[in-house]
Amino acid sequence: MPELKLLHAGHAPAVLAFELANRAYFAASISDRGDEYFDQFADRHSALLAEQEAGAGAFYVLVAEDGSILGRFNLYRFEHGTADLGYRVAQHVAGRGVATATVRELCRLAAARHGLRTLRAATARANAASQRVLIKAGFVPVGPADPADLGGKPGTWYQRDLVFRE
Repeated sequence: MPELKLLHAGHAPAVLAFELANRAYFAASISDRGDEYFDQFADRHSALLAEQEAGAGAFYVLVAEDGSILGRFNLYRFEHGTADLGYRVAQHVAGRGVATATVRELCRLAAARHGLRTLRAATARANAASQRVLIKAGFVPVGPADPADLGGKPGTWYQRDLVFRE
């Protein structure tokens, strides 16, 4: 069964393999990261770990039983109990509920482990799959996203309150 794990240095080779294997798939719905991203991957991975260590973000990977990465789920821009959420899953698991289940789990962790009260996520209007994931995970649309936040594409911000009431 896949496991959601906090990113660590040892994940670097599997994360790079995941990004390279799914590059064309991701580029169909979000802006391509460009060759520079892959050329400087080790430095970028280290920077994420430093940001995580400083408490400014929390970066997770969904790890398959064989050690391969099935998805990345990031909490970033921590500010006053709020964080932004970004995620991507491998093409071979897309459409199977993996992203929705993992976003739900990350919402639980965001509150319990990171003390967050609200999560926000932006998605391009053309990315219907991501919109479905967010809605199924309890997010609601709250307004337009700046195209600069989405690689020049128009989109919508979604938000979820993590304060659970009994």
